[in-house]
Amino acid sequence: MTKSYDPKSNPIYNYIPSVKPRHVPEEGEIPYDHPSLYFNIELGWLDFNWRVLYQALDERLPLMERIRFIAITANNLDEFIQKRVGGLKRQLAAGVQRLSPDGRLPTQQLDLVRKTIDNMQQLYTDTWQKELMPQLKSRAKIEICDWSDLSKKEKSFAKKYYHDHIYPILTPLAVDPGHPFPFISNLSLSLAIAMHHPVRGTTHFARVKVPASHGRWLSLTEGKRYRLVPIEQVIANCVDELFVGMHVDSVHTFRIARNADVRRDEEEAEDLLAMISEELRERRFAPVVRLEYEKGMPGDVRHLLARELELEKEDLFQIDGQLNLSDLFFIADLDRPELKYEPWAPVIPNSFILNTEHKEAEDVFSIIRKRDILVHHPYESFTASVQRFIEDSASDPQVIAIKQTLYRTSQGSPIVDALMKAADAGKQVAVLVEVTARFDEAKNIEFGQMLENAGVHVTYGLVGLKTHCKTTLVIREEDDGPRAYCHIGTGNYHATTARLYTDFGLFTCRQDIANDVINLFHYLTGHAPDQTYRQMLIAPRNMRQIFHNLIDREIQFQREKGTGKIICKMNALDDITMIQSLYRASQAGVEIKLIVRGHCRLRPGIPGVSDKIEVISIIGRFLEHDRLFYFHNDGDPQVFFGSADWRRRNLSDRVEAIVMVQDKRLRNRLISILEYSLRDNRLAWDLLPDGRYIQRMPAKDERERNFHTILMRRASRYSRAKDLHIQH
Repeated sequence: MTKSYDPKSNPIYNYIPSVKPRHVPEEGEIPYDHPSLYFNIELGWLDFNWRVLYQALDERLPLMERIRFIAITANNLDEFIQKRVGGLKRQLAAGVQRLSPDGRLPTQQLDLVRKTIDNMQQLYTDTWQKELMPQLKSRAKIEICDWSDLSKKEKSFAKKYYHDHIYPILTPLAVDPGHPFPFISNLSLSLAIAMHHPVRGTTHFARVKVPASHGRWLSLTEGKRYRLVPIEQVIANCVDELFVGMHVDSVHTFRIARNADVRRDEEEAEDLLAMISEELRERRFAPVVRLEYEKGMPGDVRHLLARELELEKEDLFQIDGQLNLSDLFFIADLDRPELKYEPWAPVIPNSFILNTEHKEAEDVFSIIRKRDILVHHPYESFTASVQRFIEDSASDPQVIAIKQTLYRTSQGSPIVDALMKAADAGKQVAVLVEVTARFDEAKNIEFGQMLENAGVHVTYGLVGLKTHCKTTLVIREEDDGPRAYCHIGTGNYHATTARLYTDFGLFTCRQDIANDVINLFHYLTGHAPDQTYRQMLIAPRNMRQIFHNLIDREIQFQREKGTGKIICKMNALDDITMIQSLYRASQAGVEIKLIVRGHCRLRPGIPGVSDKIEVISIIGRFLEHDRLFYFHNDGDPQVFFGSADWRRRNLSDRVEAIVMVQDKRLRNRLISILEYSLRDNRLAWDLLPDGRYIQRMPAKDERERNFHTILMRRASRYSRAKDLHIQH
């Protein structure tokens, strides 16, 4: 048995606010809308970020990876503050009194998340300053210096760099009757400068934005030492040169976050692109929701910032250390391989390996015609499978049409390049570019315009629905007529994240699936809201109902034969009707195991309600991103995967695609992956009925079972091309 981690020895336990679940009635039927049956979604999201932060506290991880997890935690928290805190504050301003499913008002939720955010920020700042920075110096010979640590020679070098590169681009902005308070850009680092005139005795304030163009860190490397100083400290110690004739009294860094929860009215938008462009402008000037400031900032300066930014005391947070630790990605990427995870190079899927007899590659279409192909990233190469499929389709003279959904992709995307080349070659290419993908709107508009300029038919999403499905359709003219080839996946067509996110993809030319994908693209690019699908689950058309039907079938099998079993793996679970179906299944005795990486509203282990449900979360070197659904079906399992979580937004507000895996060989492989995840005793966290997550630990003399390590070893062991790993 796996020994659960003792919560009293868990360094993060004491930082999590004590919020007890509401009491569950012990007698009579429990109403499914009772608040005690649901965890709070906001705290659930923060619980996930606590688990990410714990990776930085875990001494078993390599030093550079611990630093990377600090950066990830900080980056995640920035997004949470902009989206979730911003949304709660907007509800508060609008006077919303609607209770969340767990029975809380927006003001109560805001109070809870503020306390948690403060605790989280202070913990990861302390961890960086007091633990990881000293280790970086002693073990990696990389020293993060304060200005006071620099030698005379280093200060001279830093000042020269400042004069040559920084001074010319700085723009000091004074605040006085003739100069209104300046605009502060979102998440930028700024200096708040208090000064006085030595003769007149008048006091003044100015703001200087720390430029991001030269990076956060100035290298002072000498010999074998690698010394870095934050660029804001260099500016702060030379800032008096910007205010000649004044006496600088104090210089302190600060940073703001703006509300990213901008309301959209797509029904009224005549032009979706224009609406998104306007939204981006609105977001740039959106209300400030949080101010972080350096410890020691004078009270009058702090009050001035709060007043001008229209913030309450609760929106201000003092940081004893460096601000904006998402910039630690730069440190984590420095060349210290001995202090990082062992490198992993994805293997080429066996089906896509060169034909060793003829020393040439079999074309991708011949490979897919033989049988369905399953790929699992990042264990198997995205480049040698998905990217190759798109690129070969673009260059194959028999391909006459390519259609694809594009939710997020990488800068300089080889996928986008291939689609443009296909259009240039005269193929019919249609791409749905989702311009409402949060924080990628501007980039996706740019990709869409590039594709349009290349002759691609571009659609920019559907009114009222975000297109989140991951599908590609290729039509090829063959001897017996046109044939459709499909790729259906769980992840974005993003070459960079494919090395970090775990995702599945299915290549098939089965006519029944192809017909559904064809119908899906007709819906996406035309007007066919009542399109029918016979093999696939498409949201919002039929997915929710089919999942309910599948759960109901397991309930029936459990009642008749005692064989009900469900295993689901997803990013998050918050849809109330799906949770209620799972509660009904648990009450009927169906065995339910859920692998939910992020937030989970479902409360497991409630006697008589959810005592047959177990929930784990897996956090490790790869981001668990795939969605996988198993239904026992009385011994004839049905397995599905695709783009949708069991969240309301996925099932009701987005276009999503889920495919059932019909090939028994591939189905068994997916089931084995689920079994490996459930047996993990290194990366998994168990969700308890009271809302705590407890990390699993191997018992004494028990072998460690690391889900990610096991799948990397299996990928290497079963690849027929051990010397052909794709190097990224």
